Amino acid sequence: MSASLPPHRGLHNQPPDPNPRTPQYPVPDMAWDCHIHLFGPLSQFPFEGSSPYVSDDALPEDYLRMQKVLGVRRAVIVSAGGYGKDYRHLQSVLERFGEHFRGIMLPRDDLRASEVQALRKLGVRGIRMFAGPDGHEWSHLPQINPKLAALVHDAGWHVQYQSLVRGHLVNVADQLLAMPTPLVIDHCGAFDPTLGTGQGAFTTLLRMLDTGKVWLKLSGPMRCSDQDYPYADMLPFAEILVRHAPERLLWGSDWPHVQMNGRGMPNDGSLLDLFAQWVPDAATRERILVQNPLALYS
Repeated sequence: MSASLPPHRGLHNQPPDPNPRTPQYPVPDMAWDCHIHLFGPLSQFPFEGSSPYVSDDALPEDYLRMQKVLGVRRAVIVSAGGYGKDYRHLQSVLERFGEHFRGIMLPRDDLRASEVQALRKLGVRGIRMFAGPDGHEWSHLPQINPKLAALVHDAGWHVQYQSLVRGHLVNVADQLLAMPTPLVIDHCGAFDPTLGTGQGAFTTLLRMLDTGKVWLKLSGPMRCSDQDYPYADMLPFAEILVRHAPERLLWGSDWPHVQMNGRGMPNDGSLLDLFAQWVPDAATRERILVQNPLALYS
């Protein structure tokens, strides 16, 4: 992690824990980390002016060093909102480190089929979409767009969706399911754990998983919970999800954990151990870490 940042209106991200520890639980061979962000070098890839945050460099080399400690072998780079709809950073990383990574991009509304095909050759496998209230800090990023979904469906890509507010999934589930692509939902589905497992946002998530076209990332529990590690209020939800649809789950570290200022920064080795506690069966862990990602990112 390096580089000094120029003045910017966005909040400077708290850096990740620089000393990831080796997980206590063994990680299966060829495991995937399905949600990371990368930044920099700043001199080449400045943050978009409207980004609500800025970050020190989080380079591919930084992540790959951590990856060796964790025992993970592959990772999915999710284009960060801090770069807006400019995918040059993702393209550059995949051109140089494509044997290690797959990518998810933030598309422009006028994305062309020729761009999709070129990016697929580099390892891009999907596009991000968001939904939430007008005026949200990320409301300028790609919203639910069936036309874009149809375009990337022809290339075998999926749509990765993130709710901008907890509980908003219940308002957009039918729109998302109407798109032709497979759908990957970020960060456990963005519900409020204090509302209990019977809340509409969570039962909607289970219904979506039952369609067979929806996947869920067991990533970013801190994006749902207001607690610090081990996010104990998330445990009942994780246990239900693992019983309900283990064949539809993925895991991601969410490194380097942007927008965590004022909260406890998790150690990435601890996050893998938390996943193992959520998924105590070794065969199921292997399914989520190794087999399930191959269906989406190979």
